[in-house]
Amino acid sequence: MKRSRRAVLLLAAGALCGCAGGPLSGDLPGDTNSGPVIGEVASARERARIHTELAGAYYQRGNLGVALSEARTAISADSGYAPAYNVLGLVYGDLRERSLAEEAFERSLRLNPNDPDANHNYAWFLCENKREEESIRYFMMAVRHPLYATPQKSYAMAATCALRKNNEKDANDYLERALKLDPNYAPALIGLAQLKYKRGQLDTARILVGRYNKVSDPTPESLWLAVRIERKLGDSSATTTYANQLRRRFPGSKEYQELQKGRFD
Repeated sequence: MKRSRRAVLLLAAGALCGCAGGPLSGDLPGDTNSGPVIGEVASARERARIHTELAGAYYQRGNLGVALSEARTAISADSGYAPAYNVLGLVYGDLRERSLAEEAFERSLRLNPNDPDANHNYAWFLCENKREEESIRYFMMAVRHPLYATPQKSYAMAATCALRKNNEKDANDYLERALKLDPNYAPALIGLAQLKYKRGQLDTARILVGRYNKVSDPTPESLWLAVRIERKLGDSSATTTYANQLRRRFPGSKEYQELQKGRFD
C-alpha cells in the first residue's frame, strides 16, 4: 500500500485519540510482546493515546515493524482503547495477516461501534479482500457519523468497491455524493470523469477532468482521459494540447505508450 493510501486510511477523520468504552477481555491479536511504555506516571489511557499516535505516524511512513510494536504497547497500556486496535488492523492488513487484521478491526468496533475511522478502515480492508458488498455497509456507517470530518473519502472509496462488482449505478451515486460534500475532491473528480466517459457523457466528463487538472497536479491518467475525451468531441486543438502535456510530463508512462500506439479505447 502506498503512503498516500495509508494517509487516506489512517487520517480519514483525524480521530485516533478518540475515547472508547470499557476494557476488553481476551488476548491481543498476534504476539503481545511490547516495548517500554512512555511515561509510567501518566494515566493508562494517555499512554495508550501517545503510543497509538506513534504507531499511526510510523504506519504512515511505511515502517510497519515499529508501528506494530507501538500499537501493541498502546494496548498493553489500556486494552480498552479502541483506536489502538484500529491502527493494529491497518498494520496487520499491510503485513497480509488477514485474520489478525480482521480480529483487530472487529475489536475496535466492538469497543466503539460508531467510530467513523474504524468503520472506514475496516470497509477498505473488506473491499481489498474481495468482500465488496460487506464493505459498503461499513463505509455507509462511517459517513452517517455526524462528526466525521471527511465523508467524501468514504464515498469515493465505496465507489471503487462498487465498481469492482460492476455496479456503476451505485458508484455514480457515491461519487456524486462525495462531490456534493467537496466539489474539488480530486479522487471523486477523476473517478466520476472516468465513469461519465465510459457512459458516453462526454461534456460532463470534460468538465470533471478539467476541474481535476486545475485543483490537482495532472497525472498520466487524467491527461490521457482528457486526450480521449477531446478526441471524441472532435476538438483537435485541445487533443493536441493534452497530448503534448502527456508527452512532456510523463514520457515513460503507459498512457503515453498507448497514445503513441493510437490505442484510444
